[in-house]
Amino acid sequence: MAAEHITVTVIDDHPAVVAGIEAWYSRHDPPIQVLASGNSARAAWMPPGDTADVVVLDLLLSPDHPECFADLRRLVEAGKRVVVYTMREDEQVALTCLELGAFTFLTKAEGQQHLIEATLAAADDRPYVPPALAGALAADTGPTRPQLSAREQEVLIEWFQNESKQLVAQRIGITVRTVNTYLDRVRLKYANVGRPAPTKAALVVRAVQDGIVALDEL
Repeated sequence: MAAEHITVTVIDDHPAVVAGIEAWYSRHDPPIQVLASGNSARAAWMPPGDTADVVVLDLLLSPDHPECFADLRRLVEAGKRVVVYTMREDEQVALTCLELGAFTFLTKAEGQQHLIEATLAAADDRPYVPPALAGALAADTGPTRPQLSAREQEVLIEWFQNESKQLVAQRIGITVRTVNTYLDRVRLKYANVGRPAPTKAALVVRAVQDGIVALDEL
């Protein structure tokens, strides 16, 4: 999808931030289109925002509003690819967002280039770990690690580094069905130790936390 027309819904309560994001996206080649924006998650549920490829979500939508973790959870459960873009910089908030299924976590201090790269990666279902998130992952000691076989790790890393399961199957010399079987086993093992990883982005987080793959390998 990276070479195709990418659409975004922006959820942020600061008009200046929304305008800045729209300007950044418009200057990209090809331009990224903001279909809708708003100060609540409703923008991602109502037309035309409900059809966007990516949702960019601020966690704090008003001074007296708690973090929008519930909104994030609902968006992820509905199959939305959510890039959290927020002023919050603490590591636990970043890890919580990933636990809930966010595609990636960015601080607003990380600016234009990282937001664009994260949006492109989300639209193309590719892992993207910006600096703040890398720091949170490095600092996280994490709970018990599941025991993955060498073959499971190989399939997992190939999937992170390739655009499709078909390519993974071709590179390793197995069928797509077998690739899915290995990935299902990995997800089950993580779920069994209380660390579910329902999405590709979540599996990337787990693999980085557990030393299965390094950030510079993604």
